[in-house]
Amino acid sequence: MSRTSFLQDLLATIIERAVPRTASNDRRSLRELCAALISERGEASGFSLATAILDRYEKASPEDKAAFFKLLTESHDLDAEAVIAAATAYKAAPDADILARILNAAEAPRQELLRRLNRLPGATGRLVAMRGDLLSLTRDNPSFRRADLDFQHLFMSWFNRGFLVLRRIDWSTPANILEKIIAYEAVHTINDWDELRRRLQPSDRHCFAFFHPAMPDEPLIFVEVALTGEIPGSIDALLSEEREPIAETEATTAVFYSISNCQKGLAGISFGNFLIKQVATDLMQSLPNLKTFVTLSPVPGLTRWMRQEAQAGEGTEQGEAERGALLTRLAEAKSAVNVQTDGPALAALAAEYLLWAKRADGLPLDPVARFHFGNGASLEAIHPGADLSAKGLGQSCGVMVNYRYDLKTVEANHEQFAHRGEVATTRAIKSLLGPERTKHASRRSDHA
Repeated sequence: MSRTSFLQDLLATIIERAVPRTASNDRRSLRELCAALISERGEASGFSLATAILDRYEKASPEDKAAFFKLLTESHDLDAEAVIAAATAYKAAPDADILARILNAAEAPRQELLRRLNRLPGATGRLVAMRGDLLSLTRDNPSFRRADLDFQHLFMSWFNRGFLVLRRIDWSTPANILEKIIAYEAVHTINDWDELRRRLQPSDRHCFAFFHPAMPDEPLIFVEVALTGEIPGSIDALLSEEREPIAETEATTAVFYSISNCQKGLAGISFGNFLIKQVATDLMQSLPNLKTFVTLSPVPGLTRWMRQEAQAGEGTEQGEAERGALLTRLAEAKSAVNVQTDGPALAALAAEYLLWAKRADGLPLDPVARFHFGNGASLEAIHPGADLSAKGLGQSCGVMVNYRYDLKTVEANHEQFAHRGEVATTRAIKSLLGPERTKHASRRSDHA
């Protein structure tokens, strides 16, 4: 993989920022400014109005921001009557001009407002932050989802994979980027710079991130990779201060042990599937000695599911009562579980949860499993006692799993998951599901 200067490579893709950002002293209300921007045709005046809107929004109180989103939702909504009229006319006489009317009517005016705001150099990141605020307000204001659909629609185009830039993050990466890696790490906390150095500097440790040319200083998503001689069964073994690094050329396995989304405002815009496959492809090309690509992933919903299953089994026949007691004991464990005595039971429960527990829509209950199965990965191994941190015990009784990315089969796995809901796994994991567990597991599990 090319190791040319981070900044040189990235700057080569940056959209030219020709217009300097200056503060606006326009005293019109946000409602008036938005109306003016929608109707404005001049480029220079459009920049001025966009600056005024974004500056005013960013200085607004939480209440005023909510009022702004109410304005977007209600005053810049689509005209349903115009959509119906255009669709009726098209049904009577299919015509390109009428189709154009439908397409125009079916787009809420707020989409054009957001496009015009985005013409301002540097506005893309500000709009991403704006959507982060919107998402925080949507629970208490469900109608705001209408406005969010337009943000999401535009962001899916603006953050298309063709615009994303993959970059290696290492110890020579600028400090402002490294600080954000520490801040955005969402799986295994990075406590200080020494810990970050241990994840980036050794030759058997890699980190890669996607950037967007309009946000060159902001990683969108990053993945941390450990090069090892075997598939790992413990996060402590990967992150230990005492471990002995190995040379890149000695490694046979690439382990994706942490993947973190960085921008709240890009929730629902999928990058991870592209990132893992791209990194796996690039590593395989640069290090042909790598034969195996796996994750070491958390199982964040396991403990919660176990509690729910225990409650659902109360007062039933003896076999189920015993299972419920086991589920309760393991789910409420406050310290490290005994891997020797409880490991087999935990592995079987984790297999049941990952392979059979479903949401109402038929997809796996576990969010990490949905992500990796959707990407075409297969469930390779289950490891009780793999993460004995407080977080690991709290969310999964210490269980972690390996999802395998075999680039020869990911597309076929993805297709069978997408079209039939089938997940790929090994015979060893299937064997954990005995008749009794299969009976329990086949029940509908859509508690979340």
